[in-house]
Amino acid sequence: MTAAILVTGADLAPQALDLLEGYEVVYAGRTPTEDDLVALCRAHDPVAIIVRYGKVGAAVMDAAPSLKVISKHGSGTDTIDKAAAQARGIEVVAAVGANAAAVAEQALALLLACAKSVVALDTRMHAGHWDKATHKSLELGGRTIGLVGLGAIGLRFARMADAIGMRVLGFDPYARNLPAFVQAVDLPTLWAESDAISLHCPLTDDNRGLLDAATLARCKRGVIVINTARGGLIDEAALLTAVRSGQVGMAGLDSFAAEPMTPGHPFQGEKNIVLSPHIGGVTGDAYVNMGVGAAKNLLQVIARQTTAA
Repeated sequence: MTAAILVTGADLAPQALDLLEGYEVVYAGRTPTEDDLVALCRAHDPVAIIVRYGKVGAAVMDAAPSLKVISKHGSGTDTIDKAAAQARGIEVVAAVGANAAAVAEQALALLLACAKSVVALDTRMHAGHWDKATHKSLELGGRTIGLVGLGAIGLRFARMADAIGMRVLGFDPYARNLPAFVQAVDLPTLWAESDAISLHCPLTDDNRGLLDAATLARCKRGVIVINTARGGLIDEAALLTAVRSGQVGMAGLDSFAAEPMTPGHPFQGEKNIVLSPHIGGVTGDAYVNMGVGAAKNLLQVIARQTTAA
């Protein structure tokens, strides 16, 4: 009987499927629920799960007795219950860096959109206005950006910020051998000195709500906030209050506490918040890189476990 691999999504890059030849690849669809995943695991007993959408917790793992590895289609593993996996001897791996270029570019796009009022000016132009005499944008050259997280994405974005003449501060307790253009600082220094802040760290129990009312109050008035990491890093109610008061000048957000965003979300219609639907890592190139990375990672785990046995 052919071993199965469950993909918590509707598709996988052809290049990844080529690597998985010999396995039965089962798709859960674009919005799988826990019940969907449990049912598919019971029906197919996969040896591996590639996680794209939805959450994989203990109930899903217990429904797949043959499960050896859970492989993230991307770098963020917060949708996987890693403690439950460890307790069951299931390895969790991630395609770290596979979407680094895509996400870093999205962060830069949001930063520029905020600093240059791209969305607001576009709306005004389409409505027939010409605001040259009354509008002034923010010049980023010479200003300071603080990066929380200096992994593959954060460092790539740091290089972009340095290239446009920004002073780059960074906080990451795990980062080593930083390039000369990144100045390592503690968080209080980063909050106090940054004209813009961009989040590039994984979401953990320790940093949930990292940007809250107290933190935002310690920042420069008019600070720009960019988040292409995880929505849970920000207290959304506190951010909205800070934007409306002017403490936060603009925010560019690609991830949110609850996704997808539902109609009536308080961020909708806020002129000083630029939104994108968690598509920072969604490019043609990243789709291939993440799929291939996820496939290679799970195959390595299975091969190692098979050899050890």
